[in-house]
Amino acid sequence: MIQTIQPEGWAKPKGYSNGMLKDGRLYVGGQIGWNADQVFVAKDFIGQMEQALANIVAIVRAAGGGPEHITRLTWYVTDKKAYLAAQREVGEAYRRVMGRNFPVMTMVVVAGLIEDEALVEIEASAEIG
Repeated sequence: MIQTIQPEGWAKPKGYSNGMLKDGRLYVGGQIGWNADQVFVAKDFIGQMEQALANIVAIVRAAGGGPEHITRLTWYVTDKKAYLAAQREVGEAYRRVMGRNFPVMTMVVVAGLIEDEALVEIEASAEIG
């Protein structure tokens, strides 16, 4: 049985699910830097990255886990130079949300994302069971 995971109080996604859980494996769809109401508060890369990671953690928590259960992150960034120029800030923001959990990661530079304001999108997998 596959269970759809949706954090309480979040706006409903249209045409996709935020998370799918089966046999303790959680698959988290790409999260961008908007909040639970699907509004971009941050306009900068670090703010959006931190929000995207917080969204992932919220989905993992809704499935019964925590950041330590995240096993994979795939990042899609629109500006490689902005990412590389902010390595220290990236690390600080990452640790604020994820602690010292460092799952396997892939980073891909893309020409753009579906939401025009989005600067980063991150998808994840977690082992919860």
